Amino acid sequence: MLSVLLTEPPLQPHHEPFSVERILQPRRDIPRRRHKIIAVLPAYNAEQTLAATLADFPPGCVDDILLVDDGSTDGTVALARRMGLKVLVHERNRGYGGNQKTCYRYCLEHGADIIVMIHPDYQYDARVIPHAVAFIELGICDVVLGNRVRGRQETLRCGMPWWKYISNRALTIFENFCLGQNLGEFHSGFRVYRRQVLEIIPFERNSDDFVFDTQLLVQAVYFGFRLGDVPVPVRYFPQASQIDFRRSLRYGLQTLKTVGQYGLHRLGLWRSPLFEPARRVLNRDAVCRV
Repeated sequence: MLSVLLTEPPLQPHHEPFSVERILQPRRDIPRRRHKIIAVLPAYNAEQTLAATLADFPPGCVDDILLVDDGSTDGTVALARRMGLKVLVHERNRGYGGNQKTCYRYCLEHGADIIVMIHPDYQYDARVIPHAVAFIELGICDVVLGNRVRGRQETLRCGMPWWKYISNRALTIFENFCLGQNLGEFHSGFRVYRRQVLEIIPFERNSDDFVFDTQLLVQAVYFGFRLGDVPVPVRYFPQASQIDFRRSLRYGLQTLKTVGQYGLHRLGLWRSPLFEPARRVLNRDAVCRV
């Protein structure tokens, strides 16, 4: 198994910074990579969980780490800088999708071949990064997701609210059927992308809200990229970021709308800019500061 069940994740004290050099130092016992791998962490009030998330990164698994802070009101930025991370700060909150747009622009501008996106809320096990990356390096997948839903009992026992589990299952079944896929979960905050995916997909046209993730996956299917997933343990606890029932309901409706747009576009009944190839203009975001 790629991961182990952690019912009570051992959060590291957020006031004990450590050097990021441990993660970025190449390992001598494995061949040197031919691809540049950048990990991005879209952050909002992640001070309490950032250290624990980074502690699970295997040594040498990535070449660079970027944290994009979306107007946090806690000490996320100060902690990230003490740890030695590269940090970009949104002066105002732009939303979850707006955060990721900054993440991916940075990766494309800085020569990333493979991009790892992981939420810094410690819900996802960073130890699986090398395994997920390997599916892309071997040419098996273009997009790899972490699948939290390995079994109903485990998922609920580890804290996922029952209503969130039901909606996750229902939406995933619907999306798999409509998009011709077989993913265990469409709604993961751990994803790995081949560079070409973000070069072709017009992610700048996507929503700045949570549905950004769904739009990106539906676009990946439309443009013919290969999707896969790897199992990760479920981690739900008070410090982990979650969206409430009302925002989850909105997200679900937006997901249905996105799949509907995909179907209409494929049938030629209604053209959507979400499925037109990107004309990428790589500019640093002027309102971000390092």
